[in-house]
Amino acid sequence: MSPVLAGVLQLLALIAALALAYRPLGDYMAHVYSSKKHLRAEKWIYKAIGANPDTEMRWPAYLRGVLAFSAVGVLFLYLLQRLQGSLPGSLGFKAIDPDQAFNTAASFVANTNWQSYYGEQAMGHVVQTGGLAVQNFVSAAVGIAVAVALVRGFARSRTGELGNFWADLVRGVVRILIPIAVIGAIVLVACGAIQNFSGIHEVGQFMGGKQEWNGGAVASQEVIKELGTNGGGYFNANSAHPFENPNGLSNLFEVFLILVIPFALTRTFGKMVGSVKQGYAILATMVTIWIGFTALMMWTEFHHGGPAFDIAGGAMEGKETRFGIGGSAIFSVATTLTSTGAVNSFHSSNTGFGGGIDMLGMQLGEIAPGGTGSGLYGMLIMAIIAVFIAGLMVGRTPEYLGKKIGTREIKFAACYILITPALVLGFTAVAMALPTPGNSMTNSGAHGFSEILYAYTSGANNNGSAFAGLNADTQWFNSTIGIAMLLGRFLPMVFVLALAGSLAEQKPIPETAGTLRTEKPLFTGLLVGTIMIITGLTYFPALALGPLAEGLAS
Repeated sequence: MSPVLAGVLQLLALIAALALAYRPLGDYMAHVYSSKKHLRAEKWIYKAIGANPDTEMRWPAYLRGVLAFSAVGVLFLYLLQRLQGSLPGSLGFKAIDPDQAFNTAASFVANTNWQSYYGEQAMGHVVQTGGLAVQNFVSAAVGIAVAVALVRGFARSRTGELGNFWADLVRGVVRILIPIAVIGAIVLVACGAIQNFSGIHEVGQFMGGKQEWNGGAVASQEVIKELGTNGGGYFNANSAHPFENPNGLSNLFEVFLILVIPFALTRTFGKMVGSVKQGYAILATMVTIWIGFTALMMWTEFHHGGPAFDIAGGAMEGKETRFGIGGSAIFSVATTLTSTGAVNSFHSSNTGFGGGIDMLGMQLGEIAPGGTGSGLYGMLIMAIIAVFIAGLMVGRTPEYLGKKIGTREIKFAACYILITPALVLGFTAVAMALPTPGNSMTNSGAHGFSEILYAYTSGANNNGSAFAGLNADTQWFNSTIGIAMLLGRFLPMVFVLALAGSLAEQKPIPETAGTLRTEKPLFTGLLVGTIMIITGLTYFPALALGPLAEGLAS
């Protein structure tokens, strides 16, 4: 079987699996966030934290819950790392340095999972399982909760109430993430991923030194790393490590985990607003971009640019032979079009255009299908921009899902889409202008610029993948990327929840003959075009200095 055919068959199998899970999972999540009943385990949690899950919150109270919970998470994870040397199960590792502890705490709480350390050489069992893995669950649940709050803003009228953050958070963890993660961990163990609490083992001698591997609860952390679109690896090689991702079957399953909740949330959205067709329109937009990017990535990586590529069957540098180019291309697009950041190949070793595709996927806002929750609310923000543009073209007040998109709503949407580019381009410009950050680049020229642009794109968009070649374990990068991750995660949530509150206060507008049919293919095309044009106008100059220049020169 040719490598190209193998890649296409993997993609078709993945699409079939996602299609089978779409309706039942989407309907189930709609039921979870619409139910008035509380499970016994959930009641215990509410009692322990002192929350009343039946109290409705307006958007400022909902936002305070998000920020307070996340701030406590940052502080707890920071202290856990700083105290690691005194904790049991530390495997002899010392406490994490302050700047790196801040970076890692911000990273995992912000659902970014950017790692400037070697996991198997820095973090013991307690930090990995009691700190990082816990944040993988709760940070994903926070993203879903904010998305659900925005959906309620569309679904409700004449009220500013968006639900209860604590109830949404707990339900996301208890009813959705944990059950799927348990099943997924069993599947990964069956595929060959490890799951233990063993110590460090010497496995052989290498060039006069010894080679060591440490065990860990890898399968359970790997599954939520992908399911929650987190991305932080137990080992430095991330999902290219055989303990995390043993074979082609586990590789395809991990991609399925990355995509299944973000895609299924469009069904949840349709059910909660009372029109599954609206969910299908959002789904069609996501699928169009995802398949287009995957096809482009496969083409550029399989493209034969010389004798070495001809012999290898494509651009095999930086890729695992057990996955091949097809499996690596599918994984890299899935992880950069979501906020996952996991890697099974080195993105820096992709062709020039391949690296640009990864970067552009993040710069779209990671909305196709995006992260758990963040992808849906990001796409809905773009839908509001699209109907606003359509309204300008026909001279009609824009409407979406029976809600008027006025000055206030469009300001919130505009602020949302401007935050991340400002962080990415601002920090990149400063880093390139200062002498010290440039010393961290392994490469010069266009590829070296891409290393820094990719780092801040990944951090501010809460992706977490790295372009490799950049030494990010410095005070400058640990601090600035940490700040970019926190601002890139929580500032957009401010405007999402403010928008949700504004929409919930409105009374519904009756549909007329002049209403834009946002469930039709025409709107899907308009939405895809809006996304690509806004991103292109924002990032094209920076991309032209990096991956585009490198691709045209090769």
